[in-house]
Amino acid sequence: MELADEIIINAPKERVYAALNDPDILKQCIPGCEELIKHSDTELEAKVVLKVGPVKARFSGDVQLDTGGAPDAFSLTGQGNGGAAGHAKGGADVTLTADGPDKTILRYEAKAQIGGKLAQLGSRLIQSTSKKLAAKFFKSFADVVNEDTAV
Repeated sequence: MELADEIIINAPKERVYAALNDPDILKQCIPGCEELIKHSDTELEAKVVLKVGPVKARFSGDVQLDTGGAPDAFSLTGQGNGGAAGHAKGGADVTLTADGPDKTILRYEAKAQIGGKLAQLGSRLIQSTSKKLAAKFFKSFADVVNEDTAV
């Protein structure tokens, strides 16, 4: 499964990059996030509760960041286990482009693979739920960053 989109955030690129590396901001924005622990600048641990169709599961997972292209671009990879509901692994490439002094275009391309009960739900349900979750995350993220910038 692949997802790609872009969003304009009303904040300078450096502020957007800093927010993408702030576990408190990410925890607010990730749908269903119960816990987000930053172990290092490149390692995070998350606990997330998600409902996909009839399946509700608590996922525990690890995320690794590759900040080699920062602050213009970075990548992340991760995997999570939802017990009987299944498992997921994937990654995303994110690019940040300044659009004048106070706006940033955030683009992402993500890929994911799922297994277990989740994989049995059908690709259309999984794809539409994934798009909704990604859209919810980036809308929340933009709102939080815009709010912080306005203060």
